[in-house]
Formats: sequence, C-alpha cells, structure tokens
Amino acid sequence: MTIRLLSRYALALLFVLAGIWHFVHPATYLTIMPPQLPQPLALVYISGVFEILGGLCLLLRRTRHFAGWGLLALLVAVFPANVYMALVHEQLGIPGWVAWGRLPLQLPLLWWVWRVSHQL
Repeated sequence: MTIRLLSRYALALLFVLAGIWHFVHPATYLTIMPPQLPQPLALVYISGVFEILGGLCLLLRRTRHFAGWGLLALLVAVFPANVYMALVHEQLGIPGWVAWGRLPLQLPLLWWVWRVSHQL
C-alpha cells in the first residue's frame, strides 16, 4: 500500500468516525456550539452526515475532488465552534491546551484534505 493510499484511507476514516460520533454522542458537539446558531442539534446531525459522506466520497476517484471541496467548506463552517470552545473552555470543563491547541490544527487538516482530494 502506498503512502498516498494510506493517507487517503486514514483521512476518510477520521471523517467517518468523527461523523458517526455526532450521532453516538451529540452532547460533545452541542457544548461547543455558539449560542447564536439556530437549531444546534440539527446542525450537529447535519455536519455529522456531511463528515460521513465526505469521508466516504474521498475513497472514490469520481467523487474525491468534490468531497474535498465539501470537506474544506465544512472545516471552515465549523471553525466558529472551535473558536467558541477556546473562548469558553473553562466553563465547558475543557483544558485550555486542548481548546486553543485545536485551532492551529485546522490548517494542517485543511492541507491534508486538499492534498488527498486533489490526487489522481
């Protein structure tokens, strides 16, 4: 198995498992939702569906490019929840290093999605 293929499978698995977690334990995501957003539970489920679909579509050559754009958009869309989590991490009982450390991790994740989705 090549490093490219391993990378694609790893990224797909990451998104599929994260998406499944939205349904198994939605409270994890509800606590970090900015209060200004409407229908937080629906947004948790919707983002979970798109994470699962995006991860699965990374595996298919025909849908990989489209999945990449969708996952990039999803990562940008959920970034405000990560910022909110960092700002109120003490109230949520989340260690500061976890909450603030997650923000810069978005950049390598965005890069990884781009690389995987734009490989032939």
